[in-house]
Amino acid sequence: MDLIHAFVSAHNVMISAGLLILAYIFIATEKIPKVTIALLGAGITIFLGLVSQNKMIGDALNEHYFINFIDFNVIFLLVSMMIIVNISTRSGVFTWIANELLKMTKGHPIKILIALGLFTAVTSAFLDNVTTVILVLPITFAIARKLEIDPMPYLLTEIFSSNIGGTATLIGDPPNIIIGSAAGFSFMDFIYNLTLPVAEIMVVVLILLTVIFRKKLHADTEKMAEVANLDNSKTITDRALMIRSMLVLGTVILGFVTHDITHIQTCVAAMLGASVLLLFEKPTDILKDVEWNTIFFFIGLFIIIGGVEASGGIKLMAEWILKVTQGSQEAASMLILWASGIISGVIDNIPYTATMAPMLSVIEQSMGHEYTFPLWWCLSLGACLGGNLTIIGAAANVIVSENAAAEGHPITFLRFLKYGIAVVIISLVISSLYVKFMYLG
Repeated sequence: MDLIHAFVSAHNVMISAGLLILAYIFIATEKIPKVTIALLGAGITIFLGLVSQNKMIGDALNEHYFINFIDFNVIFLLVSMMIIVNISTRSGVFTWIANELLKMTKGHPIKILIALGLFTAVTSAFLDNVTTVILVLPITFAIARKLEIDPMPYLLTEIFSSNIGGTATLIGDPPNIIIGSAAGFSFMDFIYNLTLPVAEIMVVVLILLTVIFRKKLHADTEKMAEVANLDNSKTITDRALMIRSMLVLGTVILGFVTHDITHIQTCVAAMLGASVLLLFEKPTDILKDVEWNTIFFFIGLFIIIGGVEASGGIKLMAEWILKVTQGSQEAASMLILWASGIISGVIDNIPYTATMAPMLSVIEQSMGHEYTFPLWWCLSLGACLGGNLTIIGAAANVIVSENAAAEGHPITFLRFLKYGIAVVIISLVISSLYVKFMYLG
């Protein structure tokens, strides 16, 4: 063991980076569940001594203790929001809102596309993207059957909208949660800095999709009337639960918004809200539906990246970025934005962001907060919006694809790519202009 540890110590940067790259490869191929890869990689990282198993060194705290690399702000915020969303969804309130929105369209197929797109985008900003598309998919297929039209335009719109809308807030997409914790950004920081470009992107993408699919969006007047007269009276299954969950969700979001005044961390506000709702539920019923695979994937990933950080690999990456861009803030911003957009369309944006966030923290230590400020937003925009590039670019894409195939409307990789490339290029161009004029002008 001493020989192994001596060898690892002498080549720690290469070994830790190799483990991270191997984890990326296996996560991308999806031959083995990604949570298994993350936990196996974490175990090997600890076993090899790339991070320490010991909390103390003598009487001093060990800075390389593996627990130190797990960002519990991210973990507790994710678990708490999963609990809140899970309980709130059981009341039927989000389905009721979606149905009311559809009734307002009077059954017009183009108006339905816009309504579904806006509902998905706004909901994804406050719930996770997967929950949002799971909520809206049954409604989408039901509407398509009523109108006797191809649901494909609606399904693609919902995928694109979920990833765009999730970009707007701290809790909308996991990469933003990682960025918020690493950079110390509040909920309102995301609102102030990302709502405008996301809204602009959403409007342009909806116009584009309406133009592309206009010939497919036609229905008989009689069938349109059926949608306009949807019976939504029995959608709310538990009125008391609806009131309780909406009050708690509203209070939690208020806690996020007022963070700069109260200085209560977002994860604490979410934990309090989740705990209050659990008082009225059987915890075992709720906790079994928490996406524990995702949570342990995060934990394992943080430890693997911790090995790269402890070895000095993250610092080398930061120095490389600064060298390539020759210290230019604009060049670094554009490199991070476009690289994040393309890479996140091919691999999972969670491990990518988890790797990039500590690197930007190192850059901030050497170049200062003012230099790094736009780089954080470039990482967020690229990582979240890049999920629209391919059908495997984000979890929501995969969920919609699987459900569409089960309904007899498969979305092939190439078919999605044809639209995804256009949407991502438009999104990144608008983001580039926004970053240029907002931060680099």
